[in-house]
Amino acid sequence: MTPRDTWTIRSTPDAARARALLARLTADAGVPAVERARFLADLTARLRQSLDSDGADVVLDLPDAGVGTDGLMRVDVRPHGRPAHRYTLPCRTPVPPPSTGPADLTAQDLADALLAEDEHTATLVARLAEQEELVRLHREELHHTNQGVLALHAELENAAEAQHELLDAERAARADAEKARRLLTFLADASAAVTASLDLEDIRRRLPELLVPDYAERADIWLFDDEDALGGGDRPAAAVAAARSGRPQHAAPHPGGLPGVDDLPPSVLSPDRPLLCIPLTAPRPLGVLTLTAPGRRFDPDTAVMLMQLAGRWAVALDHARRYEQHRDVAEALQRAQLTDLPATDGLRLAARYLPATHGLNIGGDWYDAFVQPDGSVLAVIGDVTGHGLNAAVMMGQLRTALRAYAVEDDSPARILTRLHRMLCHLQPSLYATALVARFRPGDPTLVWAAAGHPPAVVRAPDATVRVLDAKPGIMLGVPMPFSYEDHTVPLPPGSTVALYTDGLVERRAHGIDPGIERLGQVMSALNSADLEDLDASADALLKPLLHDSERDDDVCLLLCHSLPAASGAAP
Repeated sequence: MTPRDTWTIRSTPDAARARALLARLTADAGVPAVERARFLADLTARLRQSLDSDGADVVLDLPDAGVGTDGLMRVDVRPHGRPAHRYTLPCRTPVPPPSTGPADLTAQDLADALLAEDEHTATLVARLAEQEELVRLHREELHHTNQGVLALHAELENAAEAQHELLDAERAARADAEKARRLLTFLADASAAVTASLDLEDIRRRLPELLVPDYAERADIWLFDDEDALGGGDRPAAAVAAARSGRPQHAAPHPGGLPGVDDLPPSVLSPDRPLLCIPLTAPRPLGVLTLTAPGRRFDPDTAVMLMQLAGRWAVALDHARRYEQHRDVAEALQRAQLTDLPATDGLRLAARYLPATHGLNIGGDWYDAFVQPDGSVLAVIGDVTGHGLNAAVMMGQLRTALRAYAVEDDSPARILTRLHRMLCHLQPSLYATALVARFRPGDPTLVWAAAGHPPAVVRAPDATVRVLDAKPGIMLGVPMPFSYEDHTVPLPPGSTVALYTDGLVERRAHGIDPGIERLGQVMSALNSADLEDLDASADALLKPLLHDSERDDDVCLLLCHSLPAASGAAP
């Protein structure tokens, strides 16, 4: 907040008192003399103009010591019926507010203010004298400058010769700058090309294609963990020296003068052309890149660029190797998680698992189906939140625990309840969805329970479709006690049940409900002959639902087709 006063000016005495009080305040606030004089002169003129009409209001804002104070005094002159004008004056803070208003000034105060104007005038006169002295000095400087100009004309011929020399130097500098620009552009483009892929063979192939023939007559790659990379044969001594020392080596009859590169005698394998052998390190030694000069020598600037590119290529190569290792681990783990579906009387099963097209191709989606001791079959579909190895490992634990719980109890709801308790205890920050369905031979009903999972879709023998959209329980692992419920629906022989994860039906632009509706339409379009080959039916369902090859999430589909008990086991 700032102290704020408003004074009404309706007469010449009012204007004089306001001016006298503002003169005192600006002097006490430390406003510079010239700024103060300009302010008071302009204020007097505006107050005089306002007296020709209905007067004016003068609003004074003083800065205080509060946080955010900008150290500015603001004076607003607001003539009645005319636009206002604001003065902003720098001053020290805090500024003590006036103890009296303009109306409280005495005749003595006005007399003192009048005499103080002489001090202002004296200050301005002194400042004017200073400026006149400066003008005199500038005139003397101008005279000396004119003398210098005359002398400058005498030196123009020498300057012309110097200009020619500078132009030649500029041309050389521009050529060097263009060369540097070309090298940097190539380095950026080539780096992007070799780092854009995680395919090891593609990266190994791209670098020689980029360097030959402009920057090297030949490019050979020696990778330490791949002895067959060069197809056998001898290697230059410079390449061996680079591998041992970790420093670039130059082999030629004469020193190359390349920065940061050791010089060696010419190579027996390339006596006519210099060799540049660059170790590949990222951060462990990976190999050596050997380049044969495209001409009689390597250019120093080009050699620096080649060494920078080799370093970036080594990083890309290391990333590709690590990615391949992780991908192999992920694929092995994913294959280990896939279930062999049981062959049972009265029920045929078919499953599909499609990993996401991004990342390590492993996630937390899973399916399972197994026979209970009483001959019934439990079909399970689930999805652990997240992606990567952690989700896959947790998915495996859930599947193992579910099978263990199913040995003691065949109720889908009670199995899910025990899974929920286990996940809350072991992994309080991890969640999962699941749906468990029980098929009992000779029983034309389906018992199921869900934990936050998309609803199953049932196709009846007459091709009508029903979505089991009873409200599912909470997700597994949500930190709250919960007991799931079993649901029972009729399942006449010839019915087909589709269990799936959200990657099959959910799209960012449309949500999940349109996808479930689309799945029901595709299932309804299948005929009885199609369902005789359940694997073909699974493919027929996936094709229209996954027309886009890019998948942001994993896809699991488990089809369960019930048959009369006399139909026998699935082939």
